[in-house]
Amino acid sequence: MITSLGNRGVKSVVHLRERAKVRREQEAFVTEGIRMFLEAPAERIREVYLSESFSRCMDSPARPESDGYLADVKKKLTKVSYETVTDEVFKKMADTVTPQGILCVMKMYHHSLEDMMQGEKPLLLLLEDIQDPGNLGTMIRTGEGAGVSGVIMSKDTVDIYNPKTIRSTMGSVYRVPFVYVEDLAQSIAALRQKGIRVYAAHLKGKLWYDEADYAQPSAFLVGNEGNGLTDRIADCADAYIKIPMEGQVESLNAGVASSILLYEASRQRRKVK
Repeated sequence: MITSLGNRGVKSVVHLRERAKVRREQEAFVTEGIRMFLEAPAERIREVYLSESFSRCMDSPARPESDGYLADVKKKLTKVSYETVTDEVFKKMADTVTPQGILCVMKMYHHSLEDMMQGEKPLLLLLEDIQDPGNLGTMIRTGEGAGVSGVIMSKDTVDIYNPKTIRSTMGSVYRVPFVYVEDLAQSIAALRQKGIRVYAAHLKGKLWYDEADYAQPSAFLVGNEGNGLTDRIADCADAYIKIPMEGQVESLNAGVASSILLYEASRQRRKVK
């Protein structure tokens, strides 16, 4: 059992959790919690750490039968190596206030723009400079639910491997392809050349969001929470679309707007199947 806060592995996890630069250098990231462990692809797990109390809980004969997820954790732990640490050490390693007692170090994913354009009718989410980790995580999770083919992000979008983003994805980060691009305008041009129609969510839109045809290859372009899309990027789209607003509301949260657009595309595609 690891008991020292100065342990090399412990310090490495803390650095990965706190610093995007370290994550990039080591091509690794940290996920935390029972669900994130159970959904983690085994081939991408580098390290697993359990708190002492969580380890005892799994081995306790008195644990309630309703804790079926613990049986699933035990089963998966037979297939990967892991370390047990004291509760004090685990609290230092974890990002949450009340950690569940299990975390993993995972290998990073490497997708490409070409990956995003595969399939008969791609449905893509394009993000310019999204800054809130929770927003980005919600978009990834909603994207999976709506059947998105991939998420393409400008280089100044918040780090998808930020622990808060990872938690917000609720496991979708393992399954939804994503890529950061140096020049979002060039990427949009490449999508359009492949026949993918790009719609910019914009207050100047002349077309209501539910009037366009998303049954064809489509991509939604959503901008920064505070400033929206820059003119340079918005002008790359085929069309501006907008969501109707009542009362004195001028705009929606970027994550909420993305959800509305993606599920409208999902609705249209279900109808033409």
